[in-house]
Amino acid sequence: MNHGGCVWDTDHPSEWLDFSANLRPEGPAEWIPEAIHQSLENIRYYPDPEMKRARRGMARFLGIPEKCILPTSGGAAAIDLVTQLDDGCVFTLPPTFGEYTARAAVHGRKTAVWEGMCGPGDTLMICNPNNPTGEIRTQEELAALLAEVKAGGGSLIVDEAFIEYCPEYSLRRNLCSGLIILGSFSKILGIPGIRLGYICAEPETIDRLRQKTLPWTPDAAAAEIAAALPEHREEIAAEYELNRKRRNLFGKQLQTLGAEVHPSQGNFLLVDFHRDMSAAAETLKAGKILVRTCASFGLPASFWRLAVKTEEENTRFIAAMEDILHVR
Repeated sequence: MNHGGCVWDTDHPSEWLDFSANLRPEGPAEWIPEAIHQSLENIRYYPDPEMKRARRGMARFLGIPEKCILPTSGGAAAIDLVTQLDDGCVFTLPPTFGEYTARAAVHGRKTAVWEGMCGPGDTLMICNPNNPTGEIRTQEELAALLAEVKAGGGSLIVDEAFIEYCPEYSLRRNLCSGLIILGSFSKILGIPGIRLGYICAEPETIDRLRQKTLPWTPDAAAAEIAAALPEHREEIAAEYELNRKRRNLFGKQLQTLGAEVHPSQGNFLLVDFHRDMSAAAETLKAGKILVRTCASFGLPASFWRLAVKTEEENTRFIAAMEDILHVR
C-alpha cells in the first residue's frame, strides 16, 4: 500500500513531524481514551458478530437506517470489500487514491480510466473530496455520474473518507440502487491505529457484503468508539471548523514560498512547487519531517500533498522550507 504516515523508521514515532498523513494533528480526540477504557470490560469476549452497538452508533451519527450500514476495520477494509462485489472493470478518475485499482487487481478485476462509458458489472470509484487534490463534487454532479453509470448497468462507489471535513456534500442520506458510500473515522478522530470504517448502501447490498466480511469486525475498542459517536457530534463539528481556519492560513503561508496551492475541502492541500522536489523531501526527512510525494498518484515530482496541522507545526514546516528554498 502506498500511504503516508510511515513513522516507523525509528523506535519512537513521536519524533516525527508528519505532514504525510492527514489526521487530527493533536492526536486522538479527548473522549477516545475513555471509550477505549470502557472497551476493556469486553475484550475477554469475542466481539458481537452482529455488530449491534457499533451499527446503532454509526447509524445515529450518520443519519441513516441501521440496515444500511456495515462497520469495517478501517477504510482500507471497506475498499477491499466493495471491489469484491462485481467482476467487471473498475474505473477511476486520476489523480486519485491508488488502492482502488490495487485492490481491484488483487480480486482479478480489470482497471481503466473513466471515459464516460461502462457495461454491466462495471464500477466507477471516486473519492469525494478527492485525494490528493481536495476537490469536491456536488451532490448534483454525483447524481449525474450515477445516472450515467447506471444507464450502462454499472455501479458508483463514492469514498467519503474525508467527508467529515465538509459533511454537507455527503451522499450517505441519498442511498439508492447502484450507489455505495465508503467512509472512515481515522482522520477526524485521529485514530489510524484503531481501524474504524464503514460502508453505506441499500440493505440488499449490505447483506451481500456481510457474507464477505471476516468474523468479529470491528474489534472491541473500535466498536465502543462507534457506539459513542452520537454523543460527540458537536466536538466533531468543531474539528472541521478548526481545520478550515488552519487550512486557509497554511495555504497562504505556502504561497509565500512560491508554491501553487490547489483549493481543498479536506484536511490536506495539494501543492505544486513547479520544480523537482525529490531532494527537498529527503532533506526534510533527515530533519524528521515527513511529506507525501505524489508519484503514487501519477503526478510529477513537483507535487506534494501536505496535511493541515496545528498553526505552530505549520509554521515550523514553513520555516524549514524557507531554509531549503532560500526564501526569506
